[in-house]
Amino acid sequence: MPKKQPFKKITNRELDIMQLLWNAEKPLIASEIAALKPDLTINTVQAVLRKLLKQGYIEIAEIVYSGTVLTRSYRPLISEQDFGADQLLETFRSFPDLSISRLVAGLLNENISLEEITELETILEKQKENLKNQSPEKETH
Repeated sequence: MPKKQPFKKITNRELDIMQLLWNAEKPLIASEIAALKPDLTINTVQAVLRKLLKQGYIEIAEIVYSGTVLTRSYRPLISEQDFGADQLLETFRSFPDLSISRLVAGLLNENISLEEITELETILEKQKENLKNQSPEKETH
């Protein structure tokens, strides 16, 4: 299985807009995003949306009317969970002496539910099976 490419780092402003899109119940247009985050101008929102679109984090959901004008609405292409996990892993990789087991042990000190523990056990079992099913590389001389 090929290793997936990590998501690119994004700015705090880009993250703000992504969080608004993740939390929205429907795709949002630029003016709705600006209204939800009053410290952003419509021009800034539009510039950030163009960048997120180019990076492949969002897509144009549909063309809708805003009053009498047609405008684009946007939705995320990546989930908040996938993005957050990816960013955490990228940070983890910057500490080469930190083991995965130590990282997981640290995370388990946080509030974790029985359901989450069961999910982790399932993931670990699947990974064990994958490793068992991989045939060892044979050396050729």
